[in-house]
Amino acid sequence: MEIILEIILLLVGFVLLVKGADFFVDGSSTVAKKLRVPSIVIGLTIVAVGTSLPELAVSSLASFQNSNEIAFSNVIGSNLFNLLMVLGVSALLSTVPVKKSILKREFPFLTIITAVLVFLSGGQMLFSNKSKILTIFHFREAKNMSGKVSRVDGLILVLLFVFFLIWTVRYALKERQGKEENRQQELMSNGKCVFYIIGGAVAIIVGGELVVECAKRLALAAGMTETLVGLTVVALGTSLPELVTSAVAAKKGEADIAIGNVVGSNIANILLVLGLSAAISPVPVMTMSLADAVISLAVTVIVFVIAGTRKSIRKAEGVLMIFLYAGYMGYILARQYL
Repeated sequence: MEIILEIILLLVGFVLLVKGADFFVDGSSTVAKKLRVPSIVIGLTIVAVGTSLPELAVSSLASFQNSNEIAFSNVIGSNLFNLLMVLGVSALLSTVPVKKSILKREFPFLTIITAVLVFLSGGQMLFSNKSKILTIFHFREAKNMSGKVSRVDGLILVLLFVFFLIWTVRYALKERQGKEENRQQELMSNGKCVFYIIGGAVAIIVGGELVVECAKRLALAAGMTETLVGLTVVALGTSLPELVTSAVAAKKGEADIAIGNVVGSNIANILLVLGLSAAISPVPVMTMSLADAVISLAVTVIVFVIAGTRKSIRKAEGVLMIFLYAGYMGYILARQYL
């Protein structure tokens, strides 16, 4: 009976996520039109932070409860899911164009902070002994400690996030759209717009929490470890808002919100989510998590190259990205059980 109730709540969570994302995208795209700013900026800020709230809630709570393995693996797992599955699925639904501005600004910034994350996770060990780089992928090394993200590191990451927001807003003011036709379009009222954004965000957060908690209980009952739960169930569950929001945005022709949501969410996950978690309680990093951080950096570079080659992500590339994610899932499952 308990399992049936968990499954029902899981389905309710999915419904809230889908409808919440629908409302959130409509409200956010209207904000872009009303303020006459590029949709990509809304995707990088309002939508990105809104869809990262489940990760923030889960990781912060994990830090308060000293379950830091979940806090770190949630961020890495979510970022990999965003880059490969969210963009991959969005590309299957509709070609995702990538603006030159995001290739020049946000994608390089994401690559740099992901490299910083690798360094904080144990880069000192790697750079001091280059022969150890490949050993981090050995299954027998998986549970050794490689480093930690300290409180000071966490505060620096949060400050970098504030810098990112200021940087993005300044760009928005410079690129403010002056086209009068936007004013002549029939747009929803301010009150309705606020209701759609807040109501959609609440539905996304509640739906995400329902999905995560129910899925986590079912997974733990099946014998999965905390780290594996963080990389799979929790990471996938907290990334469902990004997946649904970007997929809905791509379907509605708001591709700028789709790509902006993914890049902005990954930046928010590293700087805000992990930063606050580490500020609350230092986050120790195991070798297996360092390996995942290195994989995350490699995937960020790969997606950056794919996006920059044709200034878009197409269906064939979306299929490749989904297969890469399936390969990563196979790797972490093998690492856990072999």
